[in-house]
Amino acid sequence: MIFHCVECGVHYLPPEDMHYADGQPASPLWCAACHATMRELGITEPPAAAAVALHAARAALNNWAPTVEEPTRPDVRPSRPARTRRASSAPGGSRSKLH
Repeated sequence: MIFHCVECGVHYLPPEDMHYADGQPASPLWCAACHATMRELGITEPPAAAAVALHAARAALNNWAPTVEEPTRPDVRPSRPARTRRASSAPGGSRSKLH
């Protein structure tokens, strides 16, 4: 999942389990640098905005799938010619035969 930091605008990839190696939780709103700055300032991320960001990222991940081309129908042609001339003649052909 790729996230967009709402503070500095950088795109970042948090760990899949949303926890860094030091045990700190990753933020779906802020990159690691902005998250550390906000933590130092005592600013917590809004839970509703974090939930929306996680939901949007998971929905985008679930909707992404390689495109699979549907098998095309094989070309089915008649195995024998038409029984009458009418089936093979065009409307313009009969007009030229009229006197």
